[in-house]
Amino acid sequence: MSQKLFYPFEAPPEEGTAIEVAEGILWMRLPLPMALNHVNIYALDEGESWTIIDTGFYSRRGVALWEALLSGPLQGKPVSRVVVTHHHPDHIGMAGWFQTEQGAELLTTRTAWLMARMLWLDEQSVPTSEAITFYERAGMDPQVLKKRRTERPFNFADCVAPLPQGYTRIREGDAVQLGGRDWTVRIGHGHAPEHATLWSEELVLGGDQLLPSISPNLGVYPTEPMADPVTDWIAACESFLPFATDAQLVLPGHKLPFRGLPFRLHQMIENHHSALSRLLDHLETPKTAGECFLPLFKREIGSGEYGLALVESVAHLNHLYLAGQVTRDLGEDGAYRYQRLG
Repeated sequence: MSQKLFYPFEAPPEEGTAIEVAEGILWMRLPLPMALNHVNIYALDEGESWTIIDTGFYSRRGVALWEALLSGPLQGKPVSRVVVTHHHPDHIGMAGWFQTEQGAELLTTRTAWLMARMLWLDEQSVPTSEAITFYERAGMDPQVLKKRRTERPFNFADCVAPLPQGYTRIREGDAVQLGGRDWTVRIGHGHAPEHATLWSEELVLGGDQLLPSISPNLGVYPTEPMADPVTDWIAACESFLPFATDAQLVLPGHKLPFRGLPFRLHQMIENHHSALSRLLDHLETPKTAGECFLPLFKREIGSGEYGLALVESVAHLNHLYLAGQVTRDLGEDGAYRYQRLG
């Protein structure tokens, strides 16, 4: 097993351009208005049309970018199928547009489709009372919480096109043919429920389940406040190990394509075991989720990262609590405080 990652491509494609990463597979990038400022898109040549993997945000700019790609590197051929790896907006945002405008078939997992459609319909002008309670119990900074109480929260409808009824389900072990290659669907969890990855003999379409250099967010949200995505994540990484080889080129949802997947899977597993160990040491005295950033992330967290850091902190604390390694008490201020047992 290699002890490092290899990057065959030194730089990503410029906006509006594509790089051929394998015969008949183009790699493109779309911008995102956040710290992780891009999402990778892949187009698989079907001859008279394309299958695309993930889609980017839906917006006027998103539509314009896709129209430029379709008339440019995609050579004016239509998109006949869209494969969405998971339900997050940067991956499913434009899928409904392709279904409506081009009659494309949507392939994704059942949970991804249901989550995206439910969240698109659940538009809120202010946070729900359940969301406020969740943030209070996480120990959110009072000034941040005060602002959140009255401002419009993030809504799927702001950056995801309406999803029409109807999709094609993919599930664990399914064999699908895309771009003249045979792929096997392998399902991951943790970053998103029922996240699809697709494996051929020499290529892996990894979405956010298989990223180099960064770890995807493992967050707990008001929709499922007692979730344990850390357990799900570690189990998923372990389940992929028997199928991973150094020769495979992994095409991830962010950052650069890479080789060295077995090493990366072990690294991602160990990263969370190490974080949990540091967190347990930190909990010698009671702490809220909002007081656990430094041992988890080993750096200071800025305002732009605060929300994602808080939900990931809750995820790791849930893991320890459900494993019986820490206690949890609700304080008079409405926040849970966790402490190591023994």
